[in-house]
Amino acid sequence: MAASNCDMCVNYIYDEEDECYYCLVNLDEDEMYRFLTGHQKECPYFRLDDEYGVVRHQM
Repeated sequence: MAASNCDMCVNYIYDEEDECYYCLVNLDEDEMYRFLTGHQKECPYFRLDDEYGVVRHQM
């Protein structure tokens, strides 16, 4: 599942010390180029931050 909404991604975290958001994924040079130039429409590392997924799995 790929998407372009970083706000809903589990890899997009808030750093309280720096008071800003960071992506935890380390992109290689080619991936960073595609990201910065807008050639990649969807992030291949997107994972939905579904905090209730574990609860649904336990039911």
